Parts: sequence; structure tokens; C-alpha cells
Amino acid sequence: MPGRPPRPVQRGACGAARGVQAVQGVDPVRRPVRPAEGDPRRRPDQAHWSFSSQQATLRRLDKAFRAFFDRVKAGRTPGFPRFKGRGWFDTVEWPKDGDGCRWDSQPEHPSATFVRLQGVGHVRVHQHRPVRGRVKTISVKREGSRWYVVLSCDDVPVEILPATGAVVGVDMGVASFLTTSDGEQVGNPRHLAASAEKLAAAQQDLARKKRGSKRRRKAVARVAALHGKVRRQRLDGAHKAANALIRDYDMIVHEDLRIANMTKSPAPKPDGEGGYLPNRAAAKAGLNKSILDAGWGVFLGILAHKAESAGRELISVDPRNTSRTCAQCGHMAKENRATQAEFACTACGHTAHADVNAAINILGAGLALREAAAA
Repeated sequence: MPGRPPRPVQRGACGAARGVQAVQGVDPVRRPVRPAEGDPRRRPDQAHWSFSSQQATLRRLDKAFRAFFDRVKAGRTPGFPRFKGRGWFDTVEWPKDGDGCRWDSQPEHPSATFVRLQGVGHVRVHQHRPVRGRVKTISVKREGSRWYVVLSCDDVPVEILPATGAVVGVDMGVASFLTTSDGEQVGNPRHLAASAEKLAAAQQDLARKKRGSKRRRKAVARVAALHGKVRRQRLDGAHKAANALIRDYDMIVHEDLRIANMTKSPAPKPDGEGGYLPNRAAAKAGLNKSILDAGWGVFLGILAHKAESAGRELISVDPRNTSRTCAQCGHMAKENRATQAEFACTACGHTAHADVNAAINILGAGLALREAAAA
């Protein structure tokens, strides 16, 4: 329960934050108690680091345990918070610009940008685009051997794009990443599948290394670099696809996908004799991997942010039966979907590409929702 003392593993999780608990004596469910003079938990070297950033780290830990206790009280699968050691802790946050950190700490410099971090000093930043608005929080993030400064800003000016008068429905898929109601298709690059052989070789090499060795650390870095490349490729493709839609359409309608539910493993089927019946788990695992590799969630999140910034209207609709319903007569039947790519209505004979037909249905559902909201 929320009032009980933390378990030993909880205290270990506090220690993951570079000894933050050792300085503040903070338990995630108790009031902070500063260790007395001479206490071995008191570390004078921690005075070099920002007090606010250490508090922000403990807030993240407290948030994880509060969510854990909430799941326990609700009767759901608890999912105990995972311990994060020094090698897993990759982000440090400063909640306020000027409190332990300062963006553009040397504005008089003619060509470079610097960020000042308490305990570190002035660090040069390769700034890839101008910062707009007022800097609110600053985070330093590590990805493999790369370090990034992440800024969140308030009062960011909105750049409304000129109206185009066009609307579009978008159907997400695996064979094609997305298909629009205008018939345009964006291919699925399958970034993870393209790097599968290199990843398999790197992970096999990692498995043969002795834990704690220098060679294992290098093998870990190689695996992380490959995963980082796949992630950056996926982000780049999502940004480009979202930019194209935002530039060309005033209203965009997409499916309200529940990706976590779509990628669940099928439930086992007991045969009543101590065994199990076939449940196509292997085939479902392959489909789940393809769905996650496509990065639908990443794309929809980026699309939502860009739509808000550009003043575009974004509508999500229920995806049920959009691929089985005829866009011409409205007849819905499983038999309408002849193959993965072909749609042939059994009532009126209308034929079309299955994904284009689904995108037209998605657009119609979005227009109906907008009309209902305006009424």
C-alpha cells in the first residue's frame, strides 16, 4: 500500500540515480530526511550537482512506484518497476532554465552555442535549428556514444499554413505504410527487417562475451548503435510522411488504432488433456513484429504535433469494418475483401484496391463526425 516502507529493491532503484538517495535520504513514499554529519550516506561530492535535477530524478522514480501501487490497488498485473543501473540511466533533467543549467550561456560567442550545466561547466552544442519560444526545461540525453540536449519551450509561435481546401483519409498498413483516399501509397521501408542480419550477428557476438569485460561493453555499444540507426531511420520516414500530409491537406482523418492490443500474443488453447491446441502464435508473432517495425504510433504522434502547430484539423475514427465495407454502396461483409490487396463488393460489384477503399471509408467517417460535432 502507498504508506508502507519501500522494499530493499526500491531503495536500490533510488541508488540508480547516481547516488541521489545517498545525499537526500529520500524514499519514494516518505518525506526527505537529510543524513546527519558523519553519516556514511552523506556524500559531499554530490553538492557539485544540481539539487533540482536530483529532485527531478526522484520524481520520475516516485511516479513509477505510484503507477505500480495504482495497478496493485486496481487488481491489474502489477509490473514491478525495473531497476535501472548506471548503464541504463540515460537522461538527466533540469526542471527550470536558470536553476542549475542555462541555455545559450555564452550569447556573446560569435558562432557557437553553449549550455551551462552545474558541476560540468559550459558545453558546446551543435545546434541544428533555431530555438523558438522561451526555454522551460533542459534535458541531457545519452544514446550510445552520442549526447543530446533536449529543450521544452513555452510561448512557441504557431505558424499557420495556408488553406488548401483538401481533405484526406489515411489507412495504415503493413504491405504499404499508409494509403490515402486519393489513391497515393507510401511504401513500408521495414527498417528493422533490413538490419536484421547485422543485428543478429551483433547480438550473437554479444552473447559470447564475458559479463563485465571491456569486449562486452564494446559489443553492447555495437548493438545499441544498430538499434539507434533503425530508430533514426523510422523517425526520419515518419517526419517526411507527416510533413507531406500536413502540407497538402486541411483535414486529415486516420484510424484510432490500439497498437498495444493489436500486438498482443494470442491466448493459449488448452486441449483438456494437459496439452494445447494450435493457436497460430508463430504467425501472430511475425505480424506483431511487422506492425511494430512500421512505427504507426511514432508516425501518428508526430502527425498530431505537426497538425496542431500548422493549424490543421486531425480526426481519429473507429477502424472497425473499414476494410470490409464498400465505399460505394455501404455493404459490409467479410467476403468483400477478396485478398489482401483486392476489394470486390458482393452486393454492387464495385472493385478497388482494398487499402484505398478503406481510406475512403475512413474519410467518410471523419466527415460524419465533424458534421455531428457542428450540429
